[in-house]
Amino acid sequence: MSTEKTFRLSRLSLAIKVLAVMPVALAATQAHALNIYPGQDVVIDADTLVDRYHVTEATLTSNGARMLGVKAYDSTFTMNGGTVKNAVGTEVGVALYGSKATLRDASIYSGGAEGMIVGTNSDRGSAVEVFDSEVTGATDGIVLSGSSTLALHNTQVSGAIAGLRAYDGQLTTQGGRIYGGTNGIVAYRLPTVDNPSVLNLNQSEVVGGTGAAILVDYPGGTEININNGTTLVGGNGNMLELAHGGAADVNVYNSSLSGNIQVGKDSALDLNLDFASMNGDIINNGGSANVGLNNGSVLTGRLDNVDKLSVNSDATWVMVDGQQALNELSMNGGNVKFGESGAFYKLDVANLSGTGGTFIMKADFGSLTGDFLNVTGTSAGNHQLLLAATGADPLNERLHMVHTADGVANFSLVGGRVDRGTYSYDLAADNQNHDWYLDPDSKVISPSTNSVLALFNAAPSVLLGEMTNLRTRMGELRFNGGQTAGLWTRAYGNKYEVSNNKTGLDYNQSQRGFTLGADAPLEAGDGQWLIGAMAGHSQSDLDLNLGSKATINSYYVGGYATWLDSESGFYFDGVLKFNRLHNESSVAMSDGKKSKGNYTQNATGASAEFGRHITLDDGYFVEPYGQLAAVITQAQSYTLDNGLQAKGDRSSSVIGELGVTAGNNIQLDNGGVLQPYLKAAVAHEFDQSNKVFVNDNSFNNDLSGSRLKLGAGVAMSVSQALSVHADVERSVGKNIKQPLGVNVGLRYAF
Repeated sequence: MSTEKTFRLSRLSLAIKVLAVMPVALAATQAHALNIYPGQDVVIDADTLVDRYHVTEATLTSNGARMLGVKAYDSTFTMNGGTVKNAVGTEVGVALYGSKATLRDASIYSGGAEGMIVGTNSDRGSAVEVFDSEVTGATDGIVLSGSSTLALHNTQVSGAIAGLRAYDGQLTTQGGRIYGGTNGIVAYRLPTVDNPSVLNLNQSEVVGGTGAAILVDYPGGTEININNGTTLVGGNGNMLELAHGGAADVNVYNSSLSGNIQVGKDSALDLNLDFASMNGDIINNGGSANVGLNNGSVLTGRLDNVDKLSVNSDATWVMVDGQQALNELSMNGGNVKFGESGAFYKLDVANLSGTGGTFIMKADFGSLTGDFLNVTGTSAGNHQLLLAATGADPLNERLHMVHTADGVANFSLVGGRVDRGTYSYDLAADNQNHDWYLDPDSKVISPSTNSVLALFNAAPSVLLGEMTNLRTRMGELRFNGGQTAGLWTRAYGNKYEVSNNKTGLDYNQSQRGFTLGADAPLEAGDGQWLIGAMAGHSQSDLDLNLGSKATINSYYVGGYATWLDSESGFYFDGVLKFNRLHNESSVAMSDGKKSKGNYTQNATGASAEFGRHITLDDGYFVEPYGQLAAVITQAQSYTLDNGLQAKGDRSSSVIGELGVTAGNNIQLDNGGVLQPYLKAAVAHEFDQSNKVFVNDNSFNNDLSGSRLKLGAGVAMSVSQALSVHADVERSVGKNIKQPLGVNVGLRYAF
């Protein structure tokens, strides 16, 4: 027999012998105790003389009494307040065998032995509840054994060696603290007893002064449930130790733990975290260790010789060592994070199983280095890589991220891409060698770049959308020939769908705004001129896809002049407008983080329209027209907070439009006029060069091309002074579509 086995056997034998002779030793130390005989029911209080009590098949109730010691066999003991205190010899404070006890607001102290024993008598266990009390022992605070149950409620337990020593038995705590000078709790699973050893710890603190918070010793199994904010503190840094073949099923629920777990030779650990977190290492020194993480739990630490790690239901293992190895890793909706720091980590897995999970990794495109997952045996599941996204550039060569020996498992990127500055990249598989790489040939513009191009591109459509509402004024002015002064207001909304296959630009724009204006006839000249001023505001929201968005707030002032020749029907309409644009973007990157940026710029827009109103029979009319509109936007540069640098040259838009409006003037009984109309036009964008630079990569925001525009509306003179109008329009083109444009307003003449 080896020296180690001899030592272990002697320690185990000693523990059994201690339990066997303990009642005899107690009998010797309490020879002069006051005996309470079978069937008696004794009540003592604060006026009762201090004494020891030996209770056999009887009932003892203490209401605030002071006692030197209590020993009970198959009895009922109730303690409401008061103390049990002895300072000499080896006398236990309260010893219960096969008994029931309820202690409230009690203080129990032994100066030479255990504070309390909760034990068995002829295999009958004790059932003890302790509320709001203190138990202190010179050796151990409490000894729990056999089939006994102990419930501690907001109770403080302390012992010079162990706070609580459990030879089997079931412990439940609610609040309170257990402190041991060496170990907080020591749990044994005695082979001579069939009862399971269970520790249920709820909202409690367990502290080991120089050793572990919990020590599980000797062969057998102990169930440990750590719940609802329980903390474990070991003076040696270990919150749990398994030694001499000790085994434990540890379940952690809704608690945050910090400390290491040591698994000794021939010992066994099954650890499950549920809605919990643990910061510490799990070190297996010759035993077996299985770890399960569930329901958002987080384990941060080194895993040494862990046999199996299961990461499920959005739980996460965070690596802290640059190189780790696992025999078996099962991923079912969980995450493995390759470290918190900027260093790169490698994980070797013998067997990868499960339905799939996420590996949170890092990469440096400049040095072509990154985290690496290496599966040396079997693999299964559909897994994803979540890579940190930045605004830096670029990837020029393939970057190796994953290797599997059998090529069975599949890997992809979260969101199908990783953002690295100007471009986003995909994960490419080398099926022959079972490798997965980040591939530079898969690049498309990143969401950050898309937001930059969209904001610089959207400014012209913002300004042109603000000017289109003036076109609808012509019908109103002809109600009175433009001979009266007036005030007017407009509310409008436009939707645009913009795409450019050359750059990959893609976004939707929704604009809403209002304009206030005033105009009056000009007496000089031929008397056919009307001049006016206006001011307004619009907000354009850009939907940039994949959760990214941008906003343009536009504030503007301007003037206009209109010429009307009532005899010939010819007219001219000119507009000049000045804008201040406030641009903001919020980019959703591939790793789930947000990046923001903002800038302001000035812009100027002008339009000139010439047409003729041709009157037909029965109030019908047609109105052909031609329009030229131009917008110039100030050059600007800005930086997103992810480091991406953007610069837009001075941009412009020149749009020519030819169209016709046809309608009918319907005389109303009240003297007003109702004017429904239809319109159709062809517009063409002439400008083909609007340069934008993203991290020094050049893009041309070219949206040139033609569009077909269709619309319908109605204008009405409600009275001699008041006229209203409303119209809708839509357009279809190569790069820009307008599914809907709405414009409503009124004018009051005086």
